[in-house]
Amino acid sequence: MDDLTVTFIDRGRVQADRNFVVDGHSVATASHRDPEHEYETYVVWNLIIETPELTVLWDTGSHPEAGDGYWPTPLYEAFAHTDAAEHALPADLEDAGYSIDEIDAVVMSHLHLDHAGGLRNFAGTDVPIYVHREELPYAYYSANTDDGSIAYLASDFDRDLNWEIVHGDSYHLTDGIELLHLPGHTPGLMGAFIDRPDQSLLVVGDEAYVEANYAGQPMATSLLWNNGAWKESLERCRDRQRATGAEVLLGHDLAVFEDVAGATD
Repeated sequence: MDDLTVTFIDRGRVQADRNFVVDGHSVATASHRDPEHEYETYVVWNLIIETPELTVLWDTGSHPEAGDGYWPTPLYEAFAHTDAAEHALPADLEDAGYSIDEIDAVVMSHLHLDHAGGLRNFAGTDVPIYVHREELPYAYYSANTDDGSIAYLASDFDRDLNWEIVHGDSYHLTDGIELLHLPGHTPGLMGAFIDRPDQSLLVVGDEAYVEANYAGQPMATSLLWNNGAWKESLERCRDRQRATGAEVLLGHDLAVFEDVAGATD
C-alpha cells in the first residue's frame, strides 16, 4: 500500500543468558564440564502502523516498574529489563511523534509481561485490543493458577479493556495488515504481514527471538508452549518470506531490529 507507514519504537533492553534464547547453546560435556555462558542484550520494541483507516499500535512493552518489584523476582532474574523505568509507553510514543490518544487500535502479539505491560494505558477506553482466541484464556489460566506459564501477570491485562478476539490462522485487520496465528511460543502468538510500499514486512515476533531461532534452533523449553506447533509456525513464516521477499522482524534480536528500523530512517 502506497499510504501505509511503519514506525519502529525502541522500548529498551533486556539482558539474559543466551541458553534461554537458543536451546542448548552452552552445555556441559564429559570433557568440558564448565562451559562459558553468554549473557547477552536483547531489545523490546513496538510498532506504529499507520494506514488511512487506522493508527495501530503493535504490543505495549514492559511495565515501567518491571525492575522495582512489579515483575516476579524469578522472571526478572532470568530476563532483566534493565531500563524499563526509562521507557514508559506514553513517553516513548511521544518521542516517536504520537500520543496514546492517537491510537485507534492495539494488536497484542501475545500477553507476556514484556508485551502487555502498557495495556493499563488503554483501560476504560473504547480502543479495541486485538488478541487471538487461543491467547486470552491461556493468559488468565496461567496468571491465576500454578499451571501454564509464569510469564503472564494478571495485573497487566485483567482490566477494563475493549477486547477484540481474533479467530483462525489469518485475519484481515485493515488494508495492508494481515494478522497471522503463529502458535508455539504461546498458544495465541500472532505475527503480521504488513504490505509496505517499498518492501513488505513480515513480523515474526517471538516465534523467533533471534536469527538462530529463525534458522531452526528452538528457544529453551521453558519458552515454548508447544515445540511441534512452533516448528509448524516457523515453516509458515519461512514460506511466506520466500514467496514474498518480505523483510523479517524478529522478537528480540537487537541487531536485526536496528537493521530493519535503520533502513526506514
